[in-house]
Amino acid sequence: MNLLSWIVQATALFLVTNIDDIIVLSLFYARRVGDRGTTAKILIGQYLGFGAILAAAVLVALGARTFLPEAAIPYFGLIPLTLGLYAAWKAWRDHDNDDEGGGRGTTLSALTIAAVTFANGGDNIGVYVPVFAAVGINGMIAYAVVFLALVAALVLAARYVATRKRIAEVLERWEHVLFPLVLIGLGIVILIEGGAFGL
Repeated sequence: MNLLSWIVQATALFLVTNIDDIIVLSLFYARRVGDRGTTAKILIGQYLGFGAILAAAVLVALGARTFLPEAAIPYFGLIPLTLGLYAAWKAWRDHDNDDEGGGRGTTLSALTIAAVTFANGGDNIGVYVPVFAAVGINGMIAYAVVFLALVAALVLAARYVATRKRIAEVLERWEHVLFPLVLIGLGIVILIEGGAFGL
């Protein structure tokens, strides 16, 4: 298979498996609209989280199947579920302090974003492994380069969405509700779809 085919397939695979990140990242942007360093934190967090997904997929494809047992992946849903419950608790506790910023932005750090990205993409590992195993080392390198380039594009797309005037107004008004709901929902879906706790 030639390089162009790998690039096209890698692009399609990335978009299909990561397009939902735009919603989550847009909500992260909404928590700190206008703050300096927001894009850098989100970009670093997204690269850390996705880099961990990519590394795990490569290791498993190369034969390190004990590195990340498949049965462990559904339990990654506990990460966004916990963060969402914490964000909901903060929003409820600080509802009287909205004019002063409330609890807004308290969960925005590169490590938080990395954890949510990794949890949200944990099931992607199962998709990437057979593809990586089929394309070999050169194909894995091509896929990895394309994926890593597209991570930046994904963050910029989320920033674009979050900064459109009408969308930004909705996110600004409802982010204290949407942010925890999306994370809690994401966590529950990951747990249920993976059959965690016998669900």
